[in-house]
Amino acid sequence: MNLAHPFVRAAGLALVCFVLLIVLALVYPGTWLLDTLTGLFASGLLVMSLHLLVGYTGLVSFGHAAYFASGGYIFGMFLQTPDIVAAFGAWSVPVATLLALLGTGLFALVVGLICARLSEIYFAFLTLAFQMLLVSVIQGLVQYTGGDQGLMGGIPRPEFLGLDMVQVKDRFVFSAFLFLAGVLVIRLVTLSSLGATLRMVRDNEVRTAFLGVNTYRVKVLAFTIAGAVAGLGGVILAILTSAAYPEWAGWAVSGEAIFTIMLGGLHSFYGPLVGVVVMRFINDVTLIYTTHTDLAKGVAILFVVLVLRRGILDWIIDLRAARRGRKEDDNVSRALSKAGKEAEDAAS
Repeated sequence: MNLAHPFVRAAGLALVCFVLLIVLALVYPGTWLLDTLTGLFASGLLVMSLHLLVGYTGLVSFGHAAYFASGGYIFGMFLQTPDIVAAFGAWSVPVATLLALLGTGLFALVVGLICARLSEIYFAFLTLAFQMLLVSVIQGLVQYTGGDQGLMGGIPRPEFLGLDMVQVKDRFVFSAFLFLAGVLVIRLVTLSSLGATLRMVRDNEVRTAFLGVNTYRVKVLAFTIAGAVAGLGGVILAILTSAAYPEWAGWAVSGEAIFTIMLGGLHSFYGPLVGVVVMRFINDVTLIYTTHTDLAKGVAILFVVLVLRRGILDWIIDLRAARRGRKEDDNVSRALSKAGKEAEDAAS
């Protein structure tokens, strides 16, 4: 096995991160930190999956929160059905997670088949229309979804493999596994030939089509993967809150996800995760002094757009590259100066 292969390195990094997170849960089993990180895992999968569309494919989806909410609702509704839980027993949570992943992926596939033929603003607003449709369905099917109140009565989470989702440490470990699995899937996509094709579609879809690539099929595939991973984020949030709410599918969630990507960095893989952490930091610090969190987030976005003119991680990467370039230029200048002096000495 070639340990230098990008796929192997990505899987190895995910494994190391998982071990470190388990150690963190054992060393610091406090509720606040672990639950905060679990919430960040949910938001992280939402923005990372959206970044696969926005950053790598050039598709701006205004309705991405629909898949996030779908994952949480499918997971919760499955576990709120006593007969199903009785049938699957201890494996109810893994089965519910798998069904949420598949169900959300199927939903994203259907929407993708309809929307992927459109471009730019038409694509964006049609995805928003499907999001609004989902919110209406959730609010209308009160007997199944709880309507405006969300899934009421809590979500049963039977113990499995020694993990009790009621316990902070156990649900953190399971959520960390789901989060890293989702990020790893997206990373493997971006490192594969599919990822290269997505970037070609983003840069010039017409030229890519002339090269014989079925751009429609590629966009549908990317949309499906992104939707499924977003649904996994919804599962994590449902595990954390033991509930699911129609607000999860709202425009505000999709809009904040887009702003988070812009804040962290559109042109780097881990930029959205940086954005999630910074956005949470801004929110928590602002709440200490005032309730105007949206104002603080807006100021941060304006600073990034108008001053840095790119995301935080993109700015850091560009700054390091510029410094490295100046250092290399200085080394070349010194080498040329030294060579010139040696030539002069030899001539004399």
